[in-house]
Amino acid sequence: MKKIKPKATKEWVPIKKIYNNGVIEIENNKFIKIMQIIPINYNLKSELEKKSILNSYKIFLKTCNFNIQIVIHSSKEDLNQHILKIQNNIQKKENQYLKDLSENYISYIKKINISKKSSTKEFYLIISNDKNQNRKENINYEIIHNDLQEKYFKIKECLARCGNSVLEIENKEKVLNIFNEFLNNRKNI
Repeated sequence: MKKIKPKATKEWVPIKKIYNNGVIEIENNKFIKIMQIIPINYNLKSELEKKSILNSYKIFLKTCNFNIQIVIHSSKEDLNQHILKIQNNIQKKENQYLKDLSENYISYIKKINISKKSSTKEFYLIISNDKNQNRKENINYEIIHNDLQEKYFKIKECLARCGNSVLEIENKEKVLNIFNEFLNNRKNI
C-alpha cells in the first residue's frame, strides 16, 4: 500500500509574499488586501432602519465594480473561564434559589458549548488587483497599493452608510494571524 505524503501548507496556499502594509502577493502576479468588517445587529433595527440599511447595501454592491470575496470565520468559544467564575460565585451565595438558578445556567452553557452553538464570527472582505495578472515584468507595486487603497476606502465609505465599521488589516503580523486562525480552525472541523 502506497503512503500518501501530506502537503505542507505553503504548497497549497498560493501566498508568495506578505508586505508590511498588509498587501498580499499571491500566484499569477495577483495582489490582494484583507479588511475586517464589524457588523451591526440587523435584527435589532426598526423596519425603517432595515429598509435604509438594505438600500445602502444595494448602493454598495452597485458601487463596487470589482471582485470582492466574503469570508466568515467562526470559532468555538472557550467558556471554561466563564463557568469557573459562576461556580466560584455559587459557593458565595446563601440563597438556595440563586444557587439552583446558577447551576441551571451552567448546565445550559455547557449544553450550548457541546452543540457548538457558542461561537464568535469574524467577517472579512478580500479585494484584489488583477491589472498585472500574467505580466511578470513591469509590476509597479505603488500603483497596485494605491488601487487596493482606493477600493478599501470605497468599501469603507459604502459600508459605513449601512452602519458597519471596516478595519484595514494593515500589517504583516495581523495578516499572518488571520491565516493562522483560519487554517488552524479548519483542521479541527
